[in-house]
Amino acid sequence: MSSVERRAPAAMATIARLRARIIWLHRSIAIIGGLTLLLWGASGLIHVSMSMFGPQPAKFFPPQRAIDLSSSRPLEAILAEAGVERAAAVKVIVGEGETLLQVTETQDAPRRYFRLADGAELANHDARHAVFLARYFTGAETEPVAAMTRITAFSEAYPAVNRLLPVYRVEFDRPDRLTAYVYTETNALASLTNRRQATLLTAFQWIHTWSWMPRPLEGLRVALMAAGLVTLILMAVSGLVMLALIRRSGPAPGVRGWHRIAGYVLWLPILALAGSGLFHLIAHSGPDGERTLTLSPPLELAGAAYPIQARWDEATRGLEVNSLSLVQSATGGWFYRLALAGDQSHGPQGHHEMRHARFDGRPRQGEVVYLDAATGAPWAGGDRAYAIELGERFTRVGRAQIEDVGVVTGFGEGYDFRNKRLPVWRLDYGAPVNATVYVDTASGVLADVTPDAARPELASFAYAHKWGFLAPLGRDVQNITIGAVVSLCLILMGVMGLQMDLKRRGRARGRARK
Repeated sequence: MSSVERRAPAAMATIARLRARIIWLHRSIAIIGGLTLLLWGASGLIHVSMSMFGPQPAKFFPPQRAIDLSSSRPLEAILAEAGVERAAAVKVIVGEGETLLQVTETQDAPRRYFRLADGAELANHDARHAVFLARYFTGAETEPVAAMTRITAFSEAYPAVNRLLPVYRVEFDRPDRLTAYVYTETNALASLTNRRQATLLTAFQWIHTWSWMPRPLEGLRVALMAAGLVTLILMAVSGLVMLALIRRSGPAPGVRGWHRIAGYVLWLPILALAGSGLFHLIAHSGPDGERTLTLSPPLELAGAAYPIQARWDEATRGLEVNSLSLVQSATGGWFYRLALAGDQSHGPQGHHEMRHARFDGRPRQGEVVYLDAATGAPWAGGDRAYAIELGERFTRVGRAQIEDVGVVTGFGEGYDFRNKRLPVWRLDYGAPVNATVYVDTASGVLADVTPDAARPELASFAYAHKWGFLAPLGRDVQNITIGAVVSLCLILMGVMGLQMDLKRRGRARGRARK
């Protein structure tokens, strides 16, 4: 007998033992794994439904009206008379029926508004401006407002995925309870929901992220969810090994046959969804990192002069200015950042186009021009130079550490739709920052920070969990494909697998009673 012949029985015995252990493992965790698949798979379908069929705004672009400062009082006089010596942001915006001076003193305080012609302050106008924006974006011009609340913290109804705070929650008195969350600083719609969408969101959060668990039990929540995801991963791996080790002369009958056939195809999606979910869970556990949005250090306004109104007609000849921000360069000079009106002639129309525009992203303004506040002369530095200055302010690191600079005009893997702001500037930093910083020059805001160390998890979640590799085929194809595959996993792997396991356990109990 050759050495090969002598080793063959030993190898076969080893394979048999391995097969028996894998079968035991697969069956031991079948109920936990099956229930986990059913719960998270079903809640994943809820997310697909919210994404595809949730309410969409009636208008995509913010309110637009040509701004004219030629007859305005000097802005420094308006601010001085109001006692405003420091402010995080000073802007001229489109309001309801007139153009207004908007002042953001701190990140959390309600914004203040002033008429340009006489400098009169409009008391408690932030809430009224929020209602104007809610009506504008929803098209609910004549609907009565049932309730309005200023939101200063994230909650189940307004989760941290929305990023923007504070916002106003404006609920309309109509059967579907259409509710808009508006962010007055940028005239933006932060979120839009209704009775159905709110119910689905609560169900998704309770089932998919276990938001019902109190914050003091965060460690327990993470541990239990991780255990469920590990079980799913073990189910997928052990099932794949069983397919490789168990050879059949013909197809298995009934449910067992369908379950086995599905295993050849569906083990990879289950492994990808569970593995990326586990990676995401661990990466985002621990202290809250929800509020990345940060305003610039306050502008020191006392004693400064920015009298461009006297030269407004000459400085803006041929320009249709839609919004204006007061900015200060690193050298102390004052400038006006003029955002020109965007082209609305090809704006998204209808539910389908509006949903794609919101999730894929489109700039909501036109070109940007910087004018010297004192002389009205163009600033050669422009938007790029100011973005780099903002990066230096927020990181406290010199521009020599910036490896690349670019403008972001659409949402993607590194800067997705949750951020709401477009366009923004992307600053790629090397050591010691080792991160990509996104700044919004319109408001002088740090919009987001992506550490280099976080990129693997972001890529995992984008491609293995949300299947971003299908994005070139269209968002509908992406959602429908995920929904179809998850549905097959639920039926062929979850339901059939549990049915097989319950029958096996029933037979085992019957034999034990004999």
